[in-house]
Amino acid sequence: MGNVAIIGVGQSTFSRQYPGSIRELAFDAFSEAMKDAQITTKDIDGSVICSSPEYDKQRSPSSLVAEYLGLIPIPTFYVETLCSSSSTGLKLAYSLIESGLHDMIAIVGVQKMSEISSKESQERMGRGADIQWESPFGTMMPAYYAMHAQAYLDKYDAELDDLAKVRVKSATYGQLNEKAYYRKPVALEDFTTEGSKMADPVSSPLRVGDCCANADGSSCVIVASEEKAKSFCKKPIWVLGIGAGLASVNMTGRESLTSLSAAEVAAEQAYKMAGVGPKDIDVAEVHDCFTIAEVMAYENLGFAEKGGAKELIRGKETYKEGSIPVNVDGGLLSKGHPIGATGGSQIRTIVLQLRDEAGQMQVKDPQIGLVHNIGGVGVYGNVTILGREQRG
Repeated sequence: MGNVAIIGVGQSTFSRQYPGSIRELAFDAFSEAMKDAQITTKDIDGSVICSSPEYDKQRSPSSLVAEYLGLIPIPTFYVETLCSSSSTGLKLAYSLIESGLHDMIAIVGVQKMSEISSKESQERMGRGADIQWESPFGTMMPAYYAMHAQAYLDKYDAELDDLAKVRVKSATYGQLNEKAYYRKPVALEDFTTEGSKMADPVSSPLRVGDCCANADGSSCVIVASEEKAKSFCKKPIWVLGIGAGLASVNMTGRESLTSLSAAEVAAEQAYKMAGVGPKDIDVAEVHDCFTIAEVMAYENLGFAEKGGAKELIRGKETYKEGSIPVNVDGGLLSKGHPIGATGGSQIRTIVLQLRDEAGQMQVKDPQIGLVHNIGGVGVYGNVTILGREQRG
């Protein structure tokens, strides 16, 4: 524990129509991370490429990307756990370094969602569910999370305004994030004003404003052994805890629709490994593909009791000045959601926060940060805890 550190991070600007290829897109984040870590490709002895391949026209994109980044002949590994691919990539890289097999690894997440049409993209997302028992009936991501939202609102007497307030917070910080796709302010009134796009229905009770957008983007995280980290980096950020969980692909196999059990399992593991609890977290990034996803994350991570997330939202406790700042980079709702790159982007944000390099989005003096990254409709759960100081 505490023997692997992040020494460099990078991210492309997230967009809807990236003009280049996936290899060029990956390079945008990789070059930024290399400059951040002040290293060359000769210092790296392994790479992990992360994406969801059904959106790529390129078969086996890991070899293509690694070659373009100048990472031949060192080995590359390909990781896919849907939207949490690059968080899973961090777990793999951590394990490879802790085992002694590698000393420094580049984790590159990349997804060019615009390579296929929106209709094709929705169909592929649906196939993230069971292709025999669920997706043939037309299930889509918004519909799945709408079921979660309806169940949550009914059980805990929450209101649609509580969901809208999550998006208002997201937009507050998305305006400040130069890497974000959506950088416009959003007001609560936008969800009730006739003719407002934010209020347009998607899948009841979710509206346009409750949903994140697909995006093209890349991220890169460079991790190193303790020895390498201390020799190369003045501000290494230490991996304190990593947790991962899995839930039933079929919704009929879930015990509850008001929570994501995979996230709870992952959080318990990560807290135990790091030797900390929810109250020790100073800043967090959570997977807000839909507003209801962020609400459930507060409770799955222990920031609020079950049914208590609405009080955090109403009291603005998850704003930058609140008791537990969450998604102060705008989250997926503002940044956009390039599947394979999302987790790495979240990790980058927390690293910048812990290094006091987040600019206008900076939280005051954070020591420990958390990343919560979900794959599919709560199928894969990943929680990573990072810190300024080594522990253990």
